[in-house]
Amino acid sequence: MSVYRTHNCGELRKSDVGSTVTLSGWVHRKRDHGGLLFIDLRDHYGLTQLVVEPEAPFFADVEAVRAESVIRVEGEVIARDAEVINPNLPTGEVEIRLSSFEVMSAAGDLPLPVFGEPDYPEDIRMRYRYLDLRRDGMHANMILRSKVISQLRRGMEGVKFTEYQTPILTASSPEGARDFLVPSRLHPGKFFALPQAPQIFKQLIMVSGFDRYFQIAPCFRDEDARADRSAGEFYQLDLEMSFVVQQDVFDATAPVIHDAFAAYAGDRKVDAWADWQQIPYAESMLKYGNDKPDLRVSEKLNMQVVTEHFKDSGFKIFAQIAEDPEKQIRAIPAPAGGSRAFCDRMNSWAQKEGLPGMGYIMFDDADGKGPLAKNIGPERTHAIREQLGLGEGDAAFFVAGKVEEFEAVAGKARVEIARALTEQGKTLADGSPLFEEGRFAFAWIVDFPMYEWDDEHKKVEFGHNPFSMPQGGLEALEAAKTDAEQLALKANQYDLVCNGYELGSGAIRNHRPDIMYKAFEVAGYGADVVEDKFGGMLNAFKYGAPPHGGAAFGVDRIVMLLAGEENIREVTMFPLTQNAEDLLLGAPAEASPEQLKDIHIKVSMPITEKKG
Repeated sequence: MSVYRTHNCGELRKSDVGSTVTLSGWVHRKRDHGGLLFIDLRDHYGLTQLVVEPEAPFFADVEAVRAESVIRVEGEVIARDAEVINPNLPTGEVEIRLSSFEVMSAAGDLPLPVFGEPDYPEDIRMRYRYLDLRRDGMHANMILRSKVISQLRRGMEGVKFTEYQTPILTASSPEGARDFLVPSRLHPGKFFALPQAPQIFKQLIMVSGFDRYFQIAPCFRDEDARADRSAGEFYQLDLEMSFVVQQDVFDATAPVIHDAFAAYAGDRKVDAWADWQQIPYAESMLKYGNDKPDLRVSEKLNMQVVTEHFKDSGFKIFAQIAEDPEKQIRAIPAPAGGSRAFCDRMNSWAQKEGLPGMGYIMFDDADGKGPLAKNIGPERTHAIREQLGLGEGDAAFFVAGKVEEFEAVAGKARVEIARALTEQGKTLADGSPLFEEGRFAFAWIVDFPMYEWDDEHKKVEFGHNPFSMPQGGLEALEAAKTDAEQLALKANQYDLVCNGYELGSGAIRNHRPDIMYKAFEVAGYGADVVEDKFGGMLNAFKYGAPPHGGAAFGVDRIVMLLAGEENIREVTMFPLTQNAEDLLLGAPAEASPEQLKDIHIKVSMPITEKKG
């Protein structure tokens, strides 16, 4: 038996009444009720209420103890009176009448409270992260994270994947972000890179004959933080499979991701993995305005192109746009949104998002109402209403111009409309929801462009991953002669999305040297570049490489969604701040002259302009 505890603080029940126990933990909260002192004692496992009577010889010590001090107590388990039982606490039927009390570590003034969940500034929370992590919500998030990772591991092992570790000190890789570089002491002037992802190594594992690899992999990217992306480092479920096509990857991984969500979703709905849609990239951009659609929004709000209805119309601005082949007019249906107040609200929202506004039509009668309807006339208004499948009491919002200038905001507007109307109690005509809050809605986004246009250099460039196998293989690459034909090529690349977030990304890999040379040639890179940058993998492919593919799913984002958080730092134990700093340990920090000399480095600080 431990000298510190016979039980933990979440363990005691009514069946333990009469037992003498020893507990240790933190003073969570202290209360004085008419001479009796009550302490909520907390440890990793839960809370137990302690009671101290005035005649206790240590009563004054208990009065003086501060919150978050670490104490050890002994006492008798007694039943609480019926009127003070706490049904929300597993130990809520009992309390401990103390016979012994010891302060093992006294706490000073707290820079932030642990009891409750107050919203404190990030810099204070990160500087005192060990206190922040004591809070119930944060503690629960970290436990959830551990459980989700365990579930993912079990899931991967259940579908015959084996976990292998890949190097942390490696060479720079083409993942699209800046590398973190590590200078080499033994090789002056040369640098390792921390892996942005285990991409090349996991492909080499396939070439080495290991059929199904996975890893909970740390990845390092020197990029700015945002709410759904960590600064510096993150973890992903990384995997690769041999002798597979795209559907094989989906069939192997979807049940694993589904089960991880289902295990910890509580009363929230998780879409059955066999029902996850496969949405082509171009369709996703058209209907949802992005490649990570939030499918909790009813499909009745999907965007549609309505350009033809405005040609030669009385609404001159849209009529001019309709004649420009490089521009487009799209409608966002708003079932049950046909009120002037709601339309004005959404127009103001659009202006705050950077658009000049959104035109709208309210379909409260046969002709429609609003300036736009008045200008184009009842016949065109009716045609738009028919195309969108709208009825009385509905509305439609319109965005126009160059697609790349309005598409992202239009996609956000679709979600904002659904959320706002749902908050007002609105539904579709058949009573079905406009927005399903308690749901995890998944989809695979497929058929990504192999290439995109680099406007700065006026050339075709890789759209994302240069190692994806182009659909149609070598024949498709050789047949595409013009820029337009090359930009029309699709890659065997895919993303998994959920509730407006990208959860994972993957591809069927280009495992043939001849196709790789040609794919890079289309993007303007000669064979010498391929051999210089990717010689290790290219050479391996020359000795027999299986067709292979894989994916990587963001562990941090999975946990963030399950925890109901909107910021990824809420589910990361010791994250960097938004400014990529570790305020707790003071990193990054200057290196000493001795350290710099050892790695053959001189620091050249950026020159700042003098003011005045």
